[in-house]
Amino acid sequence: MKTNLRKFRFQQGELTQKQLADLVIVSRQTIVSIEGGDYAPSVKLALLLAKKLGTTVEELFILEEKDDV
Repeated sequence: MKTNLRKFRFQQGELTQKQLADLVIVSRQTIVSIEGGDYAPSVKLALLLAKKLGTTVEELFILEEKDDV
């Protein structure tokens, strides 16, 4: 899964990973892991991230061919 989380953080006033983590009540390391593609967020967290960043889940996260089952 690809993520545009970093792109949207910067479009929203250059939010730091820590600032975004605080907005959605997770650790900074969680944001680091999501941006690095090492962690797939829960549906709830994906929805919260999209809401706080003023976008949609579909814009934040893109399934890759290898993700299709």
